[in-house]
Amino acid sequence: MSSKTVHTDSALRNCILKTTAPAFGEPYRGKVREVYELDEETLGIVVTDRISAFDHIMKQAIPYKGQILNNLAAFSFDKVDDLVNTHIIDVPHPNVTIAKKCDPVPVEVVIRACLTGHAWRVYKSGKRELCGVKLPDGMVENEHFEEPILTPATKAKEGHDEDISEKEILDRGIVDEKIWAEIREKAFKVFERGRKVASEQGLILVDTKYEFGLYNGEVTLIDEVHTADSSRYFYSDGYEERLAKGEKQKQLSKEFLREWLMDHDFQGLEGQTLPDLPDEFRWEVFDRYAELFKELTGKQFEPTSTENFVKELPLIFEAYTL
Repeated sequence: MSSKTVHTDSALRNCILKTTAPAFGEPYRGKVREVYELDEETLGIVVTDRISAFDHIMKQAIPYKGQILNNLAAFSFDKVDDLVNTHIIDVPHPNVTIAKKCDPVPVEVVIRACLTGHAWRVYKSGKRELCGVKLPDGMVENEHFEEPILTPATKAKEGHDEDISEKEILDRGIVDEKIWAEIREKAFKVFERGRKVASEQGLILVDTKYEFGLYNGEVTLIDEVHTADSSRYFYSDGYEERLAKGEKQKQLSKEFLREWLMDHDFQGLEGQTLPDLPDEFRWEVFDRYAELFKELTGKQFEPTSTENFVKELPLIFEAYTL
């Protein structure tokens, strides 16, 4: 099925922006996910069609984005579950994950293989240190680091997440030293596996962010893994030539949304107005997500209708609470 065949007005109208399941209480609503507590050890996670950039949720949603993210995350969790405990219990619906309830570690673990995105913007401003990591002089945009670097960020409940060094994390007691050492080790292993999976599909895993939690005291990978929301991919073919010429890389990520917003005078700064996403652009975003799904999994994305999702959700959750 061509992605063009799903470009319907109905799909635009039936995007999942917000959910309710009254029997399970009010969920925690993140930028994209809504998390219901099914019991003391189990969570029901709905991946909505919302999309965010510069720590702001766009006013318009992207059709089927939640399904692509959820399925791609499930695919990627499966690829790394021999390296780290994961929170996955089941994926009973394209928009829903049933997961172990973990105590979240309040740090985003960001690993970068290339100088791009936020790291490049910092570098271009003249700074040669990011999150306590020294950056060499003479690098160009999208160039590989000698080895991947870890550049953490604190998770903000509101507003922007903030860069933080590993030393600050330990000095401020944000994470126990032993637990942080394990998180660090597992994050690099998961990243290397992600790079391998991507490479086999003709892609370069450029950078990503991981979130971890503790389940019965054990370090556990939570949230999402190697999706278009959490990661950036370049196409391997032509990467070196484009780098040598100083050309933009052909990539699969949310960076093009950030670029579109910057072109429309929005970077999440005070006094700026969040622009509306035109329907045509919403479908462009969908196509990018569907393209990454196909490139990474080798399968065409097949959407499931969300027209009756509001009625279906409580029934899905009930199956895990009997």
